[in-house]
Amino acid sequence: MTVASQVKQTLASLKGSQGTLRLYALQASDEETMFIYHEAVDAIGIIINDLEKRIQALEYQEPQYKGN
Repeated sequence: MTVASQVKQTLASLKGSQGTLRLYALQASDEETMFIYHEAVDAIGIIINDLEKRIQALEYQEPQYKGN
């Protein structure tokens, strides 16, 4: 498995985790719990943005990884 495919796999996992946390936030019964879930969603969002930039850099440097 190439570095690019590992990063893309990690990105997909993080997006899934972010979606799950959003659902948990909607189901939270109190404000504090909801706030914690939203903070986690925001933190994962920052990581997702960084990984997407990294993937763009990898695809630019190694065009054969584009779209894989």
